[in-house]
Amino acid sequence: MAVIVILEVKAKPGTGNDLVSTFKELLPDTRAYEGIIDINVLQNQDDPDSLIAYERWETRAHYEKYLSWRTETGVIDALVEATVGEPSIRYFDVTDA
Repeated sequence: MAVIVILEVKAKPGTGNDLVSTFKELLPDTRAYEGIIDINVLQNQDDPDSLIAYERWETRAHYEKYLSWRTETGVIDALVEATVGEPSIRYFDVTDA
């Protein structure tokens, strides 16, 4: 069963659009990564510095392997530097409701 991953970040004040541009550069590699089903980056209409990546992965293990790769390549450190506070990563299962 697919896992939903929610990555939530808060860009430094006034830099939300710059962070969206960074995601545009990074996401082609993400979309080509083994196990990814879909990813969309959402920008809050009332606070453009608030972004969410809504991701669907085949398994949590696929995402964790991807996250490890992104950490090794320095992308996560760059993301942390461009944001306020730590990124929030949460994992969800789709229910039958």
